[in-house]
Amino acid sequence: MILIADSGSTKTDWCYGTEISNCKIIQTEGINPFHQSAEKIESIICQGLIPQLGFPLERCTAIYFYGAGCLPPKTESIIHVLQNNFPEADIAVDTDLLGAARALCKDNAGIACILGTGSNSCLYDGKQIIQNISPLGYILGDEGSGAYLGKRFISDCLKGQLPEILRNGLLEKLNLTVPEILDKVYRQPEANRFLASLTTYIHEHKDMPQVHTFLLDCFGEFFRRNVMPYHRSLPVSFVGSIAWFFHDELTETANSYNIPLGIFIKNPISELIQYHFRIPK
Repeated sequence: MILIADSGSTKTDWCYGTEISNCKIIQTEGINPFHQSAEKIESIICQGLIPQLGFPLERCTAIYFYGAGCLPPKTESIIHVLQNNFPEADIAVDTDLLGAARALCKDNAGIACILGTGSNSCLYDGKQIIQNISPLGYILGDEGSGAYLGKRFISDCLKGQLPEILRNGLLEKLNLTVPEILDKVYRQPEANRFLASLTTYIHEHKDMPQVHTFLLDCFGEFFRRNVMPYHRSLPVSFVGSIAWFFHDELTETANSYNIPLGIFIKNPISELIQYHFRIPK
């Protein structure tokens, strides 16, 4: 029995089984060791995960955990809880970016990208990440992400760079004044999630010529700053909600730079199942 996890800050997708045909997928609250204490992580695993598992814990022989914020030494708390509860399992905890690369590229070399609330990218050699351009977060980077699109869009609306109908519609949808928006961005927690939430409105209007041009410019920034520096003629593949819902605009932008594309997937877990269960254990 093996256990695979793909974890973000909001939710964790878990899969367990002995082969592809009997895999089951369940969910728990997200696990991010960068933001959560060891006690919180233990609570999620012991109270959220274990009661949902339909097998004795000692039957688990391997755990592959991919998660946001999973950089040494932050992973120690996850490893410790898993070791205590799954005593017979070999445990590997890696970044969500490696999970994305394995889901997207399997054993092939390629460039793997995450476009969700945040963004990230890497050069993958078919086994491991060999180069990573730091995303730098939504203030200094995260080009192409939901937070980046939201930041650029609301700024363009309020500065009159986009039609007034978009500005008025956005303010009405948010039911916020400009000072209240500034307060949410500069003074309230999780400003990145607030900004990323604006992508629903952007998607609703993505066929407007001005919004279409806006999206191509934003995704152009992502490719110029996070993909083209790898200097490789390898296919570029994407995982994440922004990549999934703005597939056409990303494809158009990539074509304009003569960048070869691979595949687009919304969630990595189904492809991670394919990756791990096909390898003899």
